[in-house]
Amino acid sequence: MTEETTTTIMAALATLTQSQLSDLTASISSDVHLHRRRLSAVLSSPHLFSLTLQRLRLLSLPDKTLLIAKHLLSSLHHLTLHYNKCHSAVLKPRDLDAVLVLLLLCDVRQHSPEALETPPFRWREVLGSVYARGMLSTAGYGIGSAAALLPYIETAARCLRFVGNYNVNSNSTVVGRETAATVAAVVALPSVGGGGGEECVICREEMREGRDVCGLPCQHKFHWRCVLPWLRRRNTCPCCRFRLPTDDVFGEIQRLWDIVVKMSGVGKELIS
Repeated sequence: MTEETTTTIMAALATLTQSQLSDLTASISSDVHLHRRRLSAVLSSPHLFSLTLQRLRLLSLPDKTLLIAKHLLSSLHHLTLHYNKCHSAVLKPRDLDAVLVLLLLCDVRQHSPEALETPPFRWREVLGSVYARGMLSTAGYGIGSAAALLPYIETAARCLRFVGNYNVNSNSTVVGRETAATVAAVVALPSVGGGGGEECVICREEMREGRDVCGLPCQHKFHWRCVLPWLRRRNTCPCCRFRLPTDDVFGEIQRLWDIVVKMSGVGKELIS
């Protein structure tokens, strides 16, 4: 899945204008600098590293996956910013520290599993060494260069794999399940004129002039009284499954990934 995901993200990037690509690179570089500072601070402080590792040990698998999902959501918001008007919630510093260390641990376990066979009190030294080598290999990436996008693509693809694997195997969280639209998204929907013999597909009654009719961004119309109960349970259009923003992290990842797939022209969902 990672190779297909990477291909899709790269195809989506290829659709951006030079100005959009420059803005994206600048915002990603800003995040990269923040993440480097946070991770460097954790790895250089025995006390902070111990607290972060202790917190990770106390988190359940669903909680760890949720941290990665929130991190991924921020990445997808960068790529879909000119299509998407909602801003992702920023991770709290302690959550950002935890997810950065968690991803580094996963990377080490995948490529050098023997490194973590040392006692946990030596993990800071091991991770610090791996991180330092990684910094040396990526230090040449310029802020305005296309090369700055490579770590971003790799991280987004890896996070999608983590979240996708969890959602395939977990009964408690399934991407694509029903989730309500955000209140802000519903309030922002416009009232439009009815008439023309159009029927509301929910109640099958004609949407006559003078009746309260709601218009979704996909251009489909419904009676307000019909669509409001629907949107309290689902964030999709009853006709075409267009997705409205949702407060559910995994539902929002699916919505933004749909945008990325549409941008890329691949026409295939890699998380389902």
